[in-house]
Amino acid sequence: MKSPWWKKTSIYQIYPWSFCDSNGDGIGDLQGIISHLDDLQELGVETIWFSPFYLSPGRDYGYDISDYLSIDPRFGTKADFDRLVKEIHKRKMKIVLDMVMNHTSDEHLWFQTSKSSRKNPKRDFYIWKEGQGKRPPNNWKSMVGGSGWQYDAHTNEYYYTNFLPFQPDLNYRNPEVKKQMFAVLDHWLKQKVDGFRLDIFNSIFKDELYRDNPKSARFFPSPDNHDEAFFQKKTFNLNLPESFQFAKEVRKRLSRYAHEPFLIGEVSGSDTVLKSFLGERSDGLHLVFQFELIHFQWKASFFRNILQKNEQVFPSPYMPVYVYGNHDQRRYIDRIQGNPEKAKVLSTLQFFARGIPVIYYGEEIARKEGRISNWSGQDPIAKRNSFVPLWLSNLLGIYINRDNCRLPMLWDNSKNAGFSKGTPWLPLGTFRPEDTVEVQKNTKGSLWQHYQILFRLRKLNRVFTEGSLSIEQERHPNVLVFERKLGKERVFVLLSFSDSPIEEKWKVSAEVLHSFGAVEKSNDSVRILGIGGIVWKHREIVSKPKPKFS
Repeated sequence: MKSPWWKKTSIYQIYPWSFCDSNGDGIGDLQGIISHLDDLQELGVETIWFSPFYLSPGRDYGYDISDYLSIDPRFGTKADFDRLVKEIHKRKMKIVLDMVMNHTSDEHLWFQTSKSSRKNPKRDFYIWKEGQGKRPPNNWKSMVGGSGWQYDAHTNEYYYTNFLPFQPDLNYRNPEVKKQMFAVLDHWLKQKVDGFRLDIFNSIFKDELYRDNPKSARFFPSPDNHDEAFFQKKTFNLNLPESFQFAKEVRKRLSRYAHEPFLIGEVSGSDTVLKSFLGERSDGLHLVFQFELIHFQWKASFFRNILQKNEQVFPSPYMPVYVYGNHDQRRYIDRIQGNPEKAKVLSTLQFFARGIPVIYYGEEIARKEGRISNWSGQDPIAKRNSFVPLWLSNLLGIYINRDNCRLPMLWDNSKNAGFSKGTPWLPLGTFRPEDTVEVQKNTKGSLWQHYQILFRLRKLNRVFTEGSLSIEQERHPNVLVFERKLGKERVFVLLSFSDSPIEEKWKVSAEVLHSFGAVEKSNDSVRILGIGGIVWKHREIVSKPKPKFS
């Protein structure tokens, strides 16, 4: 049976604000993105996921949507969008839109109508409830801390927000809300969008009895699990069974379309929770992010354990999704002190493990994290926590100012690194000429060229997209070796996390597909001199019958 295209793709995330500005206003836009599609095609990108560019007040930089069907003028026009889709598809790439189904902006017409009076027909589009005297209806806290309930003096009721106060949650227990949001999906699918990334999809449904969440000893949330945070277990406002069921409904809606659009969900929780969103018969969301690599440890054992666990918990037909960062997380290159050889090891594992690699723009050039303080940040989460020094939030491992992972892309050595002729909306931070796409494209052994090889090898070798994975028994604590197998084709991936030479050698019996760093092939074996990796094919020898003589 032929595998669907989305099981074989790789995904590249673009944050439109920061990719390329075509008109000099300092904000990235759709025309700017179009101008660099050839660069992405040359890199090898297959599927592009766009953070939101719908009409929005921009208080959460696009994730507060005021009109799901319109393009924000900051980024361009509907004609620009139409051209973007056409140009992406002309290059045999796919387009995935971010879809924020959980909440709208408080400036959305639905909410403005809903809050006008308790008797308004759209009142039930959102979650409204009377307080307990002068206290909120219950103890539910939002995903960013503090009460999720916001008081509205005009109607003397509270509305619920599971993220920021200006992002009221929609009420999916109202059938009309589902109907309207399905119409939104249909609108974009009819324009040949190839899928959706679903923002905080695990927050869609809340307990209809509004029961208090139980207490917890845990304060800080982790990137891969928001179930316990801010001293409570999110039992009644995250990961409800109704959300698992809704995943199946959304998938069924997409199944109407012949071009096989897919869903990838931003959800968090245990592996059991993630599988529930995927469906017990793989009939829920097509994919969900696994965020475990975001807090990786530079140890072969860490990655060995992740791969082994995912092979047990998410066997075929499930497909893991491997990601090191995104628009909400600290850039992974900073966690390895900007070391490009370590970045090559991490990206090789991401591309050649059984799963879908998701790359955040700039990872291919080791785009570094910014150093914008929390008190001067534009990010609304930074503004809420401006009293926390940047060094302290980094020390505690909590990511407060997301501006720092959203700095403009570095294209070339012209003004503002080719991002904008005007003043960029965020500073570019410190960088060198060799940090740009233009230089790295033409520098042998650069990180950009390494990513280009990874993209190409995934496309050319079905074993990487359809093969099984098995992990070689540990022979050295600083070396990870795994095998991908499809039919008679076998490919081995060896990754060294060692700073020092290793005496032990590994047998290599055939064609080397890629090698980098301080790992090299010598005769028929691999010598490890430090950090690096090598990927090689093993060809099974088929004995030929002896010729018969008359």
